[in-house]
Amino acid sequence: MASGIRDLGRETLVYGLSSVVARLLNFLLLPFYTHYLPAGEYGVVATVFAYIAFLNILFQYGMDQAYLRFAAQEEGPDPLSTSICSLAATSVLFSSVLYLAASPLASWAGLPGRGDLVRLGAWILALDALAIVPFTRLRLKHKAWLFAGIKTFNISVNIAMNIALVAGVGLGVRGVFLASLTASAATLALLAPVIAAEFRAAFDRPLWGRMLRFALPLVPAGLGSMAVQVIDRPILLRLTNAETVGVYQANYRLGIFMLLVVNMFDQAWRPFYMQKAKDADAGTVFARVFTYYLTAAAWIALALSLFIPDLARLQLLGRPIIHPAYWGGLGLVPIVLVAYLLDGCYMNFMASILLSKRTGLLIWITALGAGTNILANFLLIPRWGMLGAAWATFAAYGAMAGALFLAARRVHPIPYEWGRVAHLAAVMGGMLLLLAGAKAAWPDSSAAWLAARVASLLLIPAALYATGFLTPGEKSSLFSSASPRG
Repeated sequence: MASGIRDLGRETLVYGLSSVVARLLNFLLLPFYTHYLPAGEYGVVATVFAYIAFLNILFQYGMDQAYLRFAAQEEGPDPLSTSICSLAATSVLFSSVLYLAASPLASWAGLPGRGDLVRLGAWILALDALAIVPFTRLRLKHKAWLFAGIKTFNISVNIAMNIALVAGVGLGVRGVFLASLTASAATLALLAPVIAAEFRAAFDRPLWGRMLRFALPLVPAGLGSMAVQVIDRPILLRLTNAETVGVYQANYRLGIFMLLVVNMFDQAWRPFYMQKAKDADAGTVFARVFTYYLTAAAWIALALSLFIPDLARLQLLGRPIIHPAYWGGLGLVPIVLVAYLLDGCYMNFMASILLSKRTGLLIWITALGAGTNILANFLLIPRWGMLGAAWATFAAYGAMAGALFLAARRVHPIPYEWGRVAHLAAVMGGMLLLLAGAKAAWPDSSAAWLAARVASLLLIPAALYATGFLTPGEKSSLFSSASPRG
């Protein structure tokens, strides 16, 4: 048992680090795009990839999860060949439909004359769908390093091809999609040996039926979750223009640093609460974790909000990291950061739902988030433009976190420390008022404003300590860990 837990921990670390590396490598494309693509062209890229994200759910239709479930069973036929045959047939069918209807679909999406991008997207979708089961098989066979290596290879090829095709050849938007298509094809070629030895051109119809009955109910939840993440781009395009979408996308992606924090927390949190669930003090421990998460996440969100504008303007090789044409959207970054903070709250509350095995509730909560996002986008964008889209995302994550908390309280209540949460909110609110006064008094470029920002971040822990936020046990642990050891 002990060795199995160690293996799980090691694999979790590999997957977690690979996810961080992948996101950071992908982030490198942001400054590249802002310098080589006008905002309007970047808006086109963002919109098409938003549709691709949606269609990925339909192209894959939960078959990776079905494969994982049925392949893990010791008895019964191996679902490898059946799942791959299913995905191959449906991918060819779906991609052919997209290919043939590319021009009218592009016009419907608000991108007239860009049917070429729809056609490229169709084959990207097909290749990625064919890769999903081999990747799942690597996870099932505990080949975490190989999994991480191929994922990193995919992103590296994508970056290299973007540089070659967009900066080198000057293909613009088309170069972005050709780069993605090349990366998907190269990745599938690397995955081929994973399945070649065990794949048989055989299709088990009864098994396929059972797999579909398991997989298809996952699709609505997947679509709802994806709507929360990307539906704002297509709506923003319909209500404004491609330039606005481009500026929005560039600044939205600056929230990646908070997203990484939340994802890393989730990687550690899920195995933790599963292992601690049966402990007598599990509820108290889970409540304390939420307090700690919220404290750390709020401080990090504030730090990022205060200094990301400086990062965007930072000169690198004689150029700012983000092109000045995109700076007009920096005001939405704090909203996105807090939206991700709320997503972390959602992950905290998820423990109660999973431990009570009431996962069916998640479908309705995800639908609520998607509906909130769509409605808020249509209401807020006409009034506030891209800021309205950011607030819509905030509202969606807030609605999901609130609904999940109410549901969790009914099925598996946890005694959260709401008094300490209010205490934290009061300290953070007071610091924000002081910062607002400092910003009004000093120019953004002044040394005084820089000193005020740094001081505020240092003062928050001191203020929490001085106002009695820490428990006696936490104070004791703090001083004991800080004292020298002989």
